[in-house]
Amino acid sequence: MTETLTGQGTAEEAADKQFRVLQRVILPVASQLDTTPLYVDAGAAMGARYDTMNGRAAQQQVVMAASEEANAQDFLSRTSLVVRSGDRLSFGTYFNAFPASYWRRWTSLTSVRLEVRTTGPGTIIVSKSNARGALQRVTSESVTGENTFTVDLPLAPFGDGGWYWFDLVAGGSKLKLLGANWLGEHNGRELGSATLQITTMNKPDFCLTNLRMLGSNPELLEHLQEILIVDQGTKKVQDEDDFEEVADALAGKLRIINQSNLGGSGGFSRGMFEAVHNGSDYVLLCDDDIVIEPESVVRLLTFATHCTKPTLVGGHMFDLYNRTSLHTLGENVNPWRWQPGKPIEEQVTGHDLAASTLRNTAWMHRRVDVDYNGWWMELIPTQVIREIGLALPIFIKWDDVEYGLRAKAAGYPTVSFPGAAVWHISWGDKDDLVGWQAYFHERNRLITALIHSPYERGGRLVRESNYMDVKHLISMQYYTEAGRIMALHDVLAGPDQLHAIQPQRIKEIRAMTSDFSDAQFSPRVDDFPAPLVTKPPRRGQGFQQPSVAGLVPWAAKTVLRQLARPVKEESKERPQAVIAHLDNKWWRMSQYDSAVVSNAEGTAASWYKRDPRQLRAKLVEATRLHGQILADWKRLRAAYRAAAPRITSLEAWGETFARHTDSELTR
Repeated sequence: MTETLTGQGTAEEAADKQFRVLQRVILPVASQLDTTPLYVDAGAAMGARYDTMNGRAAQQQVVMAASEEANAQDFLSRTSLVVRSGDRLSFGTYFNAFPASYWRRWTSLTSVRLEVRTTGPGTIIVSKSNARGALQRVTSESVTGENTFTVDLPLAPFGDGGWYWFDLVAGGSKLKLLGANWLGEHNGRELGSATLQITTMNKPDFCLTNLRMLGSNPELLEHLQEILIVDQGTKKVQDEDDFEEVADALAGKLRIINQSNLGGSGGFSRGMFEAVHNGSDYVLLCDDDIVIEPESVVRLLTFATHCTKPTLVGGHMFDLYNRTSLHTLGENVNPWRWQPGKPIEEQVTGHDLAASTLRNTAWMHRRVDVDYNGWWMELIPTQVIREIGLALPIFIKWDDVEYGLRAKAAGYPTVSFPGAAVWHISWGDKDDLVGWQAYFHERNRLITALIHSPYERGGRLVRESNYMDVKHLISMQYYTEAGRIMALHDVLAGPDQLHAIQPQRIKEIRAMTSDFSDAQFSPRVDDFPAPLVTKPPRRGQGFQQPSVAGLVPWAAKTVLRQLARPVKEESKERPQAVIAHLDNKWWRMSQYDSAVVSNAEGTAASWYKRDPRQLRAKLVEATRLHGQILADWKRLRAAYRAAAPRITSLEAWGETFARHTDSELTR
């Protein structure tokens, strides 16, 4: 049957239109059944309570009981399943609900068509939500036998948020879903071709897993001009035992470029560079340590094809080790503090959709507009690359942020698109503000602010950066601080040396580990001397974080105490405590003379040792350099802004690639 809702014209008019599939309804692959709540939901939907006093949707947390979970035995294929007699299954889920507000905002579509093919008795119920997360029934239809249900749905009500979805309710016997699609009127543009590019560093197993996935999806390969791996490691993808077998399934579209380690920005820039030169319409940048939902690739291409202007379209990131946990729905940059932030206050980082489903999570129904998308997965039009250039040559960290801001300034938006995603190691399992990566965080954050900050002297950035020096130093993290000081020197050295130092700094920073005990790790805590405590905590109270109001005087007092108080002799021979990473807080660590501290991954520990001489020298140097950056902000800003088009150009990167390319392999 064909049903047309109010405002969508007659059934005859709808029949004359040409439609394309915008989004297939899909089910998890057999190897990832722990992701089932992202595809189909058997639990109750409570919707959102709306607090009229403060104008916010109050999220209701509804935990599904195990008995309510969809039964994986009922999945017949990636697109079909059985609903048991009397059961109800909802496709109001992350991968299968239709993100109507994103299509309404960024494309010219005015309606979407839902087509559901079934066999057997039951009911199809179509629902929608609004930006507040309130659930609203749209229409329903009783079906029997072999049936195709079709309904045209307007996008007009979705200006600020909202989704469409449907539920299936089986009747007296089982109801079988044969397939379902969300369709949109063809806009006359065919889906473009993309170069899918993976930057890797010693993760050949992840790369081969994703290559196998691509090889097993021939309909996906049709849209790929090339699959490009930029291999910057010593464990080469092409040297793996089953590489030849995997490569044979890729229809001759695989190319591997082996180059020096130029970091993420060097690897991703190579992908952009090659996509421009091989005639692709897009480049799809992917990290190496990910698992791709293959349907995401076509969804990104389809959405980008319908956008009213060239648009960067990114996929979301789920936690690789907790696969129903969504890292974030979108990110922006706080312009005053110059750090990543959440576009909406209610948004939860690390939200588990197995505990609170899409239909029961109010804030997920509001459209989130972003400044950038992480380069774990992002589709970029080569038209944009030709106009604004490639990534900044800054190795890792902030390259994706800066590129999103640069594209936005040129009039090209970024969309973090629901329903397209990868699984990636969560930031919660890392701590890249400590250790060798601290150099890149510090340097690249400052460079990005110099180019893009709307505030004179970068708002609070320089002040807060100096605060971080104090935190690291009173926490005995001298290796981290040495990297941060090197970063400040490199910022002051200006933009024209960035290409030259691209492959060098990582080697120099890692070479410094031998000079700092806090950078020397051992896999077992027992490899260190047993702790010795000669003085218990005062009144047994342990350590307490200072209040916000008392933070500055407390920090000043702590610095003075650490400078004046000699290190206890016994703490030089034995640590005073063994500290778990979760307890590695600056206000706690500042009370010790030495401690063994585990890393974020839980794989090793290092020995932190207080050294008043390092504290004094590094604090003086860091403060001096921050002062110089603040005083020279206008000059530095002008220099970096003038150099940005030059150092991100195809020509500049082409010279760097020519110097650092080792070999190429086409299969």
